[in-house]
Amino acid sequence: MYVSVRGRPGADPAVEPGSGLPRVGATVVLLGIVSLLTDVSSEMVAAVLPVYLTAELGLGLLAYGVVDGLYQGASALVRIFGGYLGDRSNRPKWVAAAGYSLSAASRLAMLPAHGFAAVTAVVTADRLGKGLRTAPRDALIADASDPRTLGRSFGAHRTLDTIGAAAGPLVAFSLLWFVPGGYSAVFVASFAFAVLGVAVMVLFVPDRRSRATGGLPVRRVLRELAGPGLRRPLVAAGVLGLFTIGDGFVYLSLQDRDQFAASYFPLLFVGTNVAYLTFAIPLGRLADRVGRSRVFVGGHLALLVAYLVAAAPVGGLGATVVALVLLGTFYAATDGVLAALVSRRVASDARGSGIAAAQTVVVIARFAGALAFGSLWQILGRQAALCLLAGLLLAGVVMAGRLLSGRDRPGSVGTTATGADTPGVAEVPGVGAAAGEAGENQR
Repeated sequence: MYVSVRGRPGADPAVEPGSGLPRVGATVVLLGIVSLLTDVSSEMVAAVLPVYLTAELGLGLLAYGVVDGLYQGASALVRIFGGYLGDRSNRPKWVAAAGYSLSAASRLAMLPAHGFAAVTAVVTADRLGKGLRTAPRDALIADASDPRTLGRSFGAHRTLDTIGAAAGPLVAFSLLWFVPGGYSAVFVASFAFAVLGVAVMVLFVPDRRSRATGGLPVRRVLRELAGPGLRRPLVAAGVLGLFTIGDGFVYLSLQDRDQFAASYFPLLFVGTNVAYLTFAIPLGRLADRVGRSRVFVGGHLALLVAYLVAAAPVGGLGATVVALVLLGTFYAATDGVLAALVSRRVASDARGSGIAAAQTVVVIARFAGALAFGSLWQILGRQAALCLLAGLLLAGVVMAGRLLSGRDRPGSVGTTATGADTPGVAEVPGVGAAAGEAGENQR
């Protein structure tokens, strides 16, 4: 990925032998460990949530659609606020720590939550914590990195983050294998991992401050967000987000068709994460070469085919594997690519807020899409609802392709929201846009 930043005075100074370039700093590694532990925790719950709600609690698909929409969209309520609060207070560590702590508390709150209202409250609290912590954590990574190796730093963080995302469902699967129906054990273990993550964040991550507080006026941020450079990317992201349902719906469709045991459900998340890890860097490099907007829009075609595979009347192990590979490919082609695209359209000092705005549009659109799809499944049935969704997504891909046509040329210089070149900005080659800083928001 190419991330444009100004010099960071707080960067960790360790130098890689023979290259003259700094290594990934200790702060970045510590934040990666925090994300790894937190993702083990969150993905343990996410991996069992669909089957827990529908099979264990007996909630309908419309109710699950509400919960799934909240899981994806509730963070939008505070995402921009979290980023701005970290910037304004110049204390991003403690803003991020508050978000991690809120999410950790929600894991334990799953134990007494046995009804729709209680579960939605717990899920909302968890996602609010995620929205609060994401942008301040990324600011800490950037502040602790040398501009020449910023992409490498984010790539290292995303690698640790995704390892945790893959390990979480495996831990949940193991617990359910030894304790069938032991969802309480999953929630307690999830809480333990989350507490470890908070402890590493509070005790070991340094509290970096690179300037005096109060340096970013609200009006300045709003001007950037309302600028012409962001309009088309935000509209395109919103249109595609409306037709992007959560993984849980796809997995429930596969289980409904193939009737495999609920204890195997978490392995579906593992398969998607393995595919993501396989394709993230190659597709990120492709985005750097051919244009991020092309890869971002094209990735939704993989999602479209995944819908059709899940809707097909003939299933089996092969079809399930194909669907998981397509889902992983979709995430590899889109996670971080939108952030990289948007980051070129705003001024550098408001870049975090611009990325947060794009993420907010996506999660709000996906929240609406989850509610609509849950209703469609109940009214039309699984196959018809997925086929209709695939058709709508195809129309969205065509529309987004036209909106973003010519907006992202490989090798073009960074731009502000008004389209002017941004002076004094270093272009830093990294490990591919798909391994970027916004990777976990959409999964």
